[in-house]
Amino acid sequence: MESRKIIFLDVDGTLVDYEGRIPQSAAEAVRLARKRGHRVYICTGRSRAEVYPKIWDVGLDGMIGGNGNYVEDNGQVIMHLCLSPDQCRRIVDWLHERKREFYLECNAGLFGSEHFETAGEPVVQMYSRRKGEEDSGVRTVREAFPDMIFGADLYRNDVNKVSFILDSYEDYLDAEKEFPDLKAGTWGGVGETALFGDLAVKDIDKAYAMDILLEHLHASVEDTVAFGDAKVDIPMLEHSGVGVAMGNGGEEIRAMADHVTDDVESDGLWKAFVYLGLI
Repeated sequence: MESRKIIFLDVDGTLVDYEGRIPQSAAEAVRLARKRGHRVYICTGRSRAEVYPKIWDVGLDGMIGGNGNYVEDNGQVIMHLCLSPDQCRRIVDWLHERKREFYLECNAGLFGSEHFETAGEPVVQMYSRRKGEEDSGVRTVREAFPDMIFGADLYRNDVNKVSFILDSYEDYLDAEKEFPDLKAGTWGGVGETALFGDLAVKDIDKAYAMDILLEHLHASVEDTVAFGDAKVDIPMLEHSGVGVAMGNGGEEIRAMADHVTDDVESDGLWKAFVYLGLI
């Protein structure tokens, strides 16, 4: 790949492992690619408040957040779509009625429900536990979400999406029925186990946001390379010039990708950058 590319990186399971660590080889791959003149953007389900300095420090041109509701290029906000105050209120009331703990994802921060810190601990431990390892038993919600805010008003007008702990998969199915005006999803780490449900702005995805950014950059889809590990990344890979699945990714994304690289923890990003001639 001799031409300059626009590279889109999912974060969790792609740039960052399931314990929140960025492999040194991945950080170096991003830095070298940018030195070669390529642009690098994260394209993630995280809201901006969850993109901590260590992620920006690898050297990024910007980000797509909230699985497509937010686009930023070199500090300039290109697009930001939020849930309406009424939608936020309905979600909060519904989750309270069902006694499900949750957090609101806003660019201003993450806002946890009354008992999320306690109820979320075994869930974040499950999320961070890698296959064959049992070294995440001491992980806490505050370690997983160091800047989460508790005790704040949960009726807000700046919410990107709401993530909630699943008691069972039925919770997700019920949310999908209850909120036809929103996009319901699930996420959960290794193997795509559904641990959390989420509710977000309808009719947007990572591919939609890619087009917004590409129009801003006066760039073409043919010049893009996308990396991901989960179902939510499939629209991004399908829409890119080259789509790369991580080895730790789910079966569905690995089957549709143009190239499958190694696991995130086995220098998968670095190996793919080399294979594609990005570095």
